[in-house]
Order: sequence, then structure tokens, then C-alpha cells
Amino acid sequence: MSRVFVDTSAVIALLVATDEFHQAANSAFASLSAREAPLLTTSYVLVETYALLGRRLGIDAVRGFREHFTPLLEVVWVNRDLHERALDMLLQRAYRTLSLVDVTSFLVIQGQKIEEVFAFDRHFSNEGFRLVR
Repeated sequence: MSRVFVDTSAVIALLVATDEFHQAANSAFASLSAREAPLLTTSYVLVETYALLGRRLGIDAVRGFREHFTPLLEVVWVNRDLHERALDMLLQRAYRTLSLVDVTSFLVIQGQKIEEVFAFDRHFSNEGFRLVR
């Protein structure tokens, strides 16, 4: 079974009831759970997710995410080489709304030959990745 990359945008949509993609995220996650899809993300996505959850929902949401959701994820820990390659890509593309977290994710998705991405960030579809819906 092929792994699915999980982006911050999907986690936030799943956990924040007021998020515009909340219903879609619940449906997509139910589908992923039913097929027991292995989930993968990066340490940068985790950092970004912890920060956004803390800001929007508070420290209890961070704790809950860490205890209940993070164990479901295989994590690619970003090392110096990956960081530098992602930074080079970011600087080369020079898109104002593209982030280092996004381009790091792109490199991991390509390097791991991942076919599907659980995300609601348009940068992933613009990059040509197939989104889980």
C-alpha cells in the first residue's frame, strides 16, 4: 500500500471545526483510515502544525495532536542537506506565498515516490500532486 503525505493544511482542517475544509478533511481522513493508508510527513510540517494549533486552539490541542495523531505518522526528519536543497528551491522559485515547509514537503514527496497528498494548500495541486479528497 502506498504512503500518503500529510500536510499542515489537512491537519488544521481536520482538527479545527471552523476551518472551511473541515468537512472535506473529515471525509478524506475517514477514507484514509478505512484503507489503512500509511501516513508520512516531515518534522517541518510538525513544527508548523504545533505552532498553528497552539495559536488557534491552545496548548491542549498541541498536546492532543502529539499524543493521538502524531503516532499515526511516519516522520522524515529534516537534516541539513534537505534543508539546504529546499531553501535553494524556494529561492529559485521566488513565489511570495510558497514556504520553506512546502518546498521541503515537495522534495520529500518526490524523493519517497509518494503518489497522494492529504492537503488543502493549493501549492500541492499546482505542483501536480494528486490530492486525497
